Amino acid sequence: MEITRRRLLSALSATGLLAVVPVVPLFTADPAGRAGAAAFAAASAEGRARLLANTVAVFAGTTESNSRPEAAAKVAAVEKTARAGLKAMDDAREGELFAGLVLGTDEANLNTAYRRLYEIALATRTPGTAPDLYGATAVQRRVVDGLAWLHERYYGDQAKGYYGNWFHWEIGISQHISKTLVLLAEETAAHRPGLIATYVASMDAYLRNGTGGDVNLDSRFHTGANLADITTNRILQGALLGEPGEARIRKALTDQLTVFATIDPYHLDHQVTDGHYADGSFIQHASVAYTGSYGKGLLTRVVETLKILDGTGFAHGEQLVPTVSGWVKNGFAPLIFEGWMMEIVKGRAVSRTDSGYADVAVVVEAVVDLSSLATGTEAAALKSYVKHVRATSRAPLDPVRFVSPVSVVRYADIVGDAAVPPADLNPAARSVAFNAMDRTVHRRPGYAFALARSSARISKYEYMSGENLMPWFQGDGAHYLYLAGQDQTQAYGVDYFTTVSPYGLAGVTAPVEQRRTVPELYGKTYYDNPDHPLHFTSSSESQNTYVYFPCGTARYSGGAVLGAYGAAGMVQSGDVAYRDRRLLPDDFVTYRNATATKSWFLLDDEIVVLAADVGDPAGRAVTTTVDARTADPDDHVTLTGVRRDGRPWTGPGTAALRWLRYANATRGTAVGYLFLEGPPVRVTLDEVTRSRRVVRTANPDTAVTRSVLGVTLDGAAGARPARLAYALLPNADDARLRAHRHGPLTVLANSAHVQAIAHAGLGLTAANTFTRGRHEVAGLRVHGPASVIVRRGRSGAPLSLAVSDPTMDRDTVTVLLRGRPLRKVTADPGVRVDRAPGGTRVEVDTHHAYGRSFTATLDH
Repeated sequence: MEITRRRLLSALSATGLLAVVPVVPLFTADPAGRAGAAAFAAASAEGRARLLANTVAVFAGTTESNSRPEAAAKVAAVEKTARAGLKAMDDAREGELFAGLVLGTDEANLNTAYRRLYEIALATRTPGTAPDLYGATAVQRRVVDGLAWLHERYYGDQAKGYYGNWFHWEIGISQHISKTLVLLAEETAAHRPGLIATYVASMDAYLRNGTGGDVNLDSRFHTGANLADITTNRILQGALLGEPGEARIRKALTDQLTVFATIDPYHLDHQVTDGHYADGSFIQHASVAYTGSYGKGLLTRVVETLKILDGTGFAHGEQLVPTVSGWVKNGFAPLIFEGWMMEIVKGRAVSRTDSGYADVAVVVEAVVDLSSLATGTEAAALKSYVKHVRATSRAPLDPVRFVSPVSVVRYADIVGDAAVPPADLNPAARSVAFNAMDRTVHRRPGYAFALARSSARISKYEYMSGENLMPWFQGDGAHYLYLAGQDQTQAYGVDYFTTVSPYGLAGVTAPVEQRRTVPELYGKTYYDNPDHPLHFTSSSESQNTYVYFPCGTARYSGGAVLGAYGAAGMVQSGDVAYRDRRLLPDDFVTYRNATATKSWFLLDDEIVVLAADVGDPAGRAVTTTVDARTADPDDHVTLTGVRRDGRPWTGPGTAALRWLRYANATRGTAVGYLFLEGPPVRVTLDEVTRSRRVVRTANPDTAVTRSVLGVTLDGAAGARPARLAYALLPNADDARLRAHRHGPLTVLANSAHVQAIAHAGLGLTAANTFTRGRHEVAGLRVHGPASVIVRRGRSGAPLSLAVSDPTMDRDTVTVLLRGRPLRKVTADPGVRVDRAPGGTRVEVDTHHAYGRSFTATLDH
């Protein structure tokens, strides 16, 4: 453990983060030293008291905040929840704490019991609740007695605990207990002396993935958002313990500081890949793109911790604010469109009934509080972003869902401040390559396009605990096209995954077959085979690798960004379970994937998709879904188009189409589709009714009905691998689609070796090369796998280019620009420009760049 601690301190020192936690002074034995020690002890005691008071204020609010009319609904909600909990206690039978809540076998129920006690305790400390709750000693003692009862019967015996999900035992339950004890610290000490210490000892013992009842930074369970939760719990516990808890607070803070460090994938600390990356990516569970769920939780927790620590002297939290602001600007803002969190970064949470608007409300509360900790232009930008989200969201943001009444009031102050203009943190046109997590976002006024890729580095999907039951193709080029002005619950969210076939998600190439969910295959929510050499248990590494979030097997997934334009590419592969099928148990079911090499070229009015080697070595039929959209069944939807021979067409049906237009007159939305190469197009518009439970076992058995559009290109069983080319035109009308017959877009190459397009109107050429050797296309020679965008300036303006290595394995990428020699005007570090026979050679040092784009401008 000492080696680990030294390594941690060294890493934090190198990043400058160690200075955030002040060094504890050493005192000598002389009188001056004793006086200094006494002063330090007094200051520490004051700091602990401030920490506890801050925590109560964060969750319960203050007399000042709660007296504001804007906080009334939040205070009422706290009271309503507490009264429901008290009634459940009143109605409890013998052996129950809450009526109907069976304890002893289901850890989720035990977590619920502790959460309800917290909710009741919260009401007794929330100014503005009714007199029979606020400050009510009898109610507080009832909660304290409930804590003692639970510990005696269901929590204290370590031999009987820790069944089910580890998260509840190491994080969730401890979180409720710690906050409840903080809220009722004085009453607990008076009514049940020793209960606080007893509970802290038990919580330590349940940190079984830790070391010695403490955090283990080498544990795969103690990373990212989970680490932030655990350490925040331990900070509160340290404050509750008084002077003996001082070291716990400082140790927890030092451990938590690791989540603020940017992950360097080439020099991992503790082999941890979870956290924030330089390109704005966020990963949890080692390989899952997770900004919209675990990343959201991490943001909330660290901001709460900064508020809790404010003025305590335990940390210089202000030094961390710029880092967290950077997460918001570069990690969260690109993924939020008109108040909606994009599906591509939610993992298994896509199957939950909470909407993308609810996800963003959590982020907004964190940004509101972060703005109160920031200063100057940074604070102003955060406040303006809060106003922007509120102004553009298609669903009203409900501050009652905020955790803190203080946050509710801060939000009201920002909204009501005429001096704060609404302003996005994104430019109007932005293309973002989150290559560290295999995600791409392309934004324009009027739409946003989000793409989910996968590779040998990043998971194809996440399934766990009966959530996201049919996830198989969510990382195989699945896309989401968000249209401005639309209520996104009508287009995406849980109902999209409920009613759209998992084999027909937008953008996906899939074999025609029927797969079974994990519960259907194995009779439980995981594959259980602990005696196999790979040791399959509910939380084993093998379960993670092969069941919960398997990676692909191809290295190529990434792309380049040049200004506001982007290119992305991916070689579709099978998952690691299919690759390792001979190592797995005989009853473990694996599935073989279809093949495809794909590129996406992201322009202003078009998203161009090229696909080659589309097929199946096993000879199965294959479908490629150009797009899938959902609508209310009562919406007025039309399908119009033009055949390749020029005749008009109306759908649904199958036809050789030049273009297709989907229009929803009720919502005022439309999408156009250009078909540049491929078979006849199958267009369906079906009314689909399914239960939300088909995607998540815990969802209510609520039937939803949607009108589902499918635009599909079919490959017959046994057919040779196909080439496909098409483009999506958000918000297109008939005139725009007709203009593309002789329009600016040209497909230059489409094979498993190279895919490229040119757009005459933009003066832009973009190419993805996938294999070794030289690739020649449209005045470019590219050596080996790469992603390249070139834009030739007009009227003598310089040429600009961007180069990236989507394999993340190459040391250099070389591009030859054919034509008159060019000289370097500007270039990123690592870009070398030289004359060469036939043109200009650009050599890019991509060693350890992890897919980053390198740019340069060149001129004659």
